[in-house]
Amino acid sequence: MATTHPIRSKEDIQLLAAHFFDSGEIRNHVLFVLAVNTALRICDILNLTWDDVYDFNNGRVRSSIYVIEEKTGKSKSIALNLSVCSALEHFATDAAVPGSCIFMNPKTGESISRTQAYRIIRAAGEKLNLDIRISCHSLRKTFGYHAFKNDVPLPVLMEIFNHSSLATTLRYLGVTQDEKDAAYLGINLIEQFGYAPDS
Repeated sequence: MATTHPIRSKEDIQLLAAHFFDSGEIRNHVLFVLAVNTALRICDILNLTWDDVYDFNNGRVRSSIYVIEEKTGKSKSIALNLSVCSALEHFATDAAVPGSCIFMNPKTGESISRTQAYRIIRAAGEKLNLDIRISCHSLRKTFGYHAFKNDVPLPVLMEIFNHSSLATTLRYLGVTQDEKDAAYLGINLIEQFGYAPDS
């Protein structure tokens, strides 16, 4: 299986979100927005119901969600940022029904499959001619990459991802050689001494 990478370009992230929204694919837009902003695995996203994210008593999207990860069995609370809340609010107007899944396949009334989600994300990347291999897992990695670039400490990212080792988290971040080189060149701890050129 080929390795997938985070989406490093914020412009590409915006392009993908806009592609779904402008095409009227609001369900897919919300799937994408939720994935890149929460670092949830696609199986956990697809398991979400409207009751998980929407307070029907108060008629609004919850400020955080509680998830028990399918893969690890570990529980976590996730604060929903403005992008996620706004996308869910928009979608809820037409789609929110108590007890129903968020990412419904209209033919079955059940959540779309992981394979369908993969095809949706992959097809959008191909249609936009993005120069990277993306999948649903790329969206989880995208969160980590941009969180790290925004100085979120590695131990916090390890907790968010429920990783047992720092090495796993570092692989997720997909740091490139150019970024490593920039780090080396950006740290200059010795003052210039006025070295004379070789004669």
